[in-house]
Amino acid sequence: MSKFRWRKPATIASAVLLTAALGGVAATNHDVLEALGLAQEPGAGLPMQPRERAEMLAGEDPAEAGEEAFEARTIAEQFAQARYAPGVVSPGAYSAAYSQLGSLAATKGSWREATKLRYDADDPRYRDYASNSSGGAGDVTGRVTGLAADNGGFVYAAGADGGVWRSSTGGGNWTPIADQLPSLSSGDLVLATDGSLWYATGEANTGGTSYVGAGVYRLGSPRTGQFTSTDRVGGTELESTVINKVRFFGGKVWAATNRGLFSHPMGSSSGAWHLEFTPNPSYLPGGANAGTANAAYKNIVNDVAADPRNAKHVVVASAWRSGDTYNGFYETADYTAGGWQKVNPTGAMPADDIGYVTFAFSADGGKLYAINQSPKLLNKPAGNVNSYLDGIYVSNTGSPAGPWNKIADSSKLGNSGSALKQTVIGKGYGPGIQAWYNQFLTVDPANPNHIWAGLEEVYESTDGGANWKTIGPYWNFYFPCWNISDTKNTCPDSTHPDQHSVAVGNGFVYVGNDGGIYRRPINGQTNRDGHATDWKSLNDGSMDALQYYSVALGKDPAKAGTVVSGGLQDNGASILRAGDTVMGSHFGGDGGDAQADPANGCRQVQEYTNLAMRVTENCNANTGPGTLETSTSRDIRPYTNAPGDEPARFIAPFAPDDHDANVWVAGGQHVWVNTKGYSIQNGKGWTNVFDLGAGHTATSVAVSGGTAYVGWCGPCNNAGFARGVAVGKVNDPASWHQLTLPGDFPNRFVQGVGVDPANAAHVFLAINGFSRRFTEGPGAGYGHVYESTDSGATWKDVSTNLPDVPASSIKELSNGGLVLATDLATFYRAPGATDWQRLGTGLPLTVGMDVEYNAVDNSVYVATHGRGIWAFDLAQL
Repeated sequence: MSKFRWRKPATIASAVLLTAALGGVAATNHDVLEALGLAQEPGAGLPMQPRERAEMLAGEDPAEAGEEAFEARTIAEQFAQARYAPGVVSPGAYSAAYSQLGSLAATKGSWREATKLRYDADDPRYRDYASNSSGGAGDVTGRVTGLAADNGGFVYAAGADGGVWRSSTGGGNWTPIADQLPSLSSGDLVLATDGSLWYATGEANTGGTSYVGAGVYRLGSPRTGQFTSTDRVGGTELESTVINKVRFFGGKVWAATNRGLFSHPMGSSSGAWHLEFTPNPSYLPGGANAGTANAAYKNIVNDVAADPRNAKHVVVASAWRSGDTYNGFYETADYTAGGWQKVNPTGAMPADDIGYVTFAFSADGGKLYAINQSPKLLNKPAGNVNSYLDGIYVSNTGSPAGPWNKIADSSKLGNSGSALKQTVIGKGYGPGIQAWYNQFLTVDPANPNHIWAGLEEVYESTDGGANWKTIGPYWNFYFPCWNISDTKNTCPDSTHPDQHSVAVGNGFVYVGNDGGIYRRPINGQTNRDGHATDWKSLNDGSMDALQYYSVALGKDPAKAGTVVSGGLQDNGASILRAGDTVMGSHFGGDGGDAQADPANGCRQVQEYTNLAMRVTENCNANTGPGTLETSTSRDIRPYTNAPGDEPARFIAPFAPDDHDANVWVAGGQHVWVNTKGYSIQNGKGWTNVFDLGAGHTATSVAVSGGTAYVGWCGPCNNAGFARGVAVGKVNDPASWHQLTLPGDFPNRFVQGVGVDPANAAHVFLAINGFSRRFTEGPGAGYGHVYESTDSGATWKDVSTNLPDVPASSIKELSNGGLVLATDLATFYRAPGATDWQRLGTGLPLTVGMDVEYNAVDNSVYVATHGRGIWAFDLAQL
């Protein structure tokens, strides 16, 4: 999920935090920076030659490897926690908020998309040690979880939180076609035999929980039409679910969801979805066990398959990735009569070790392939596992019950030209290490022995699995063909890592991953290493599905305009300088929080994860050679005894003082203060001013006039969830204290803090999650914005007419106006007003993560988690 080049040592605290995040499921790894074998001690240089790299990795502690899977799981869980703690979210929450949104008036003015241009992950301007530039991914966008293609050149793509996009040119020149829907979170996207396009909302890659699913939609004329809310199939039954797969058989559409298996007649959109199967119904919303900590993981159906010889014979793969007593295959001989039974698949498929499974039939129905992730491996301690993949299988009878033959495992795939082979990357990160997160599988419609499998990389077999090639390696680093200089780099371009979706059509195979969409001919060319030489990135900038966590703004020191940067899910940090026609990637891996000097936007701090921060004073512009010694950024993560020992959220908060750009506050378990500004040299430049408490970690930070407010949680999941707010002076550790929140204050995440720039005693809090109406958990309460005028001694709910929807970021402007980013829209409260309005028009209905003010153009910018960064000129008001 993330790629990076600088060391962040593993900590026991991180493992403890993840254990809590998973509701007691044991954490199995420690740290992504060792995972890829890219972590090095200070003073070591990159890049190394492949042989040197392999020799160094051979002696690496295996407990320090394999950590990307750890962190991928962490961010997926923590993103969800903020929205459903302290319980689980009942169906209808999101649609109710959407209905409320329709009653709000909008202000004057419209939004401008700031990041709708090409994003080059290999931009030669940023070949710094801390960047992944030159890895071979090329032009990228955000995660694509659904793909469909016909034989006429039309391609449809679903962004994880960006809705559906259409191309009529075989890829590129994308147009959004689902922006009128209440949810842009994407689970699956499938073309039916009648040419209709089916869109399942509610992304399901974590196999856990979601509230944003709004159901399944059918578009009858996808080449020319647009999805509307009237295209929904069925009623409210699939609201607040995630949908793993949509399949068609027996005249029905079948939906594999986190709340069981549902079906609906294909010929009609009216009528309710029918719940066909669920392994543990008492854990569904409204059931006797709905309030237990692991209720969200008790009814996951990952895929469904019908016997091609008997459409009434149906088999489902139902499992929680970390293991549960219900995990396994279930079948019914006649779904019209029910009678589901847990069965033992015959052959090599391990009945007692079934996890996340994906099925794929050959066109003639004679072969059924499957990928299986192993819960047993997932629960092994760090250092004792190289992959979580059990294997890839085939049933040569086409029967979902088998017998199954094993045709690939991690070792076999590793020897197929993989960049993750142990001697290349290192023990602890082999093919399938993220099989719980990265999976696709499909069969060539014209050849039942030609298959494509997606894990972290893209694999291909043309002989039914007897032999494999890694046609889309993880990256090109450390292959003999690679060089940081483009003139010496002879490696072919690859795909972005972490595969999620696949489609075949019009002579091409299309793959969707954490970096967008790529295609190549069905029978394409490979080099002697088995790597494809004909991949084409289809991320031309017209589909801005980028998933930002933050936005940072400042005046460009070189020309008139603004430097816009921000941290992204698995796409590093992007940077857009004044006059640029292409965005670059100046920091690699997972991006996180970010900040910049308003007077000089090239003075920045970018976070990798967990407060792993780097500072640059030149936008990290660096043409190479990519060594630590020549880096134009510095590691400044705060620590007590050793870098990485500070417990912190995956996306940990930090912020500068509104009145002094050289005073910063960062939050982990402790509150850290830096008064050296952008001249800070290392992590010892921070001062620890307050301990939030054991097991507590910061969720939000704001500073104004020397006073700082820090929101926190701990435990942060629905097993004993707790939250609070601390306040103090940055220059006076003795002034710090915990606020006593009133009894009716919502027991939900304090996700955003906004301080009045004219009066630090006047503060606003943005509260995530849904109200008690939809959240089944203790003390969920009501309201999303709270105000204090006495430094937090008393609080008032000022949500008034706001929709009941999670809120993430709040900013008070100098004129007293408020801007609030939520999971549906960005809202504005005018100075002196009490009611809220939608801020302008044109902003897609996706998650707003961070809102910031930019004095250069008198605009507010919002970082969305699925549709890029948008700007609103306040002069329009």
